[in-house]
Amino acid sequence: MALNLENTVDIIELMENYIESIRPAADIRDKLDINYSIDKQSVIIYEIRPAFSNPSQKIESPYAKATYIKKEDSWKVYWMRSNLKWYPYDPKPKVKSLKKFLELVQKDEYGCFKG
Repeated sequence: MALNLENTVDIIELMENYIESIRPAADIRDKLDINYSIDKQSVIIYEIRPAFSNPSQKIESPYAKATYIKKEDSWKVYWMRSNLKWYPYDPKPKVKSLKKFLELVQKDEYGCFKG
């Protein structure tokens, strides 16, 4: 089940503000940038970089995901391992808000999200 319109508007506002606060300087964004996407009930944060073998091609590398669980009114937190599969973030697998998820990602206490 996808997020409802009211939640989506709040999520977009929160995510736009967060992404803007962590994006690299404008003059290097062609070499490294950060963005997010909403896919059904999940919010995914990813890096954008030029491909090594073809710098004109951009590669999106997701590193953090939160999935909303409606019946629990909570968010499950995931990180992407080097095998390109999502794994629960065991230090804190669930949070009560998307804001708490962003705080976990920003702090990255265990080096899971950004290495």
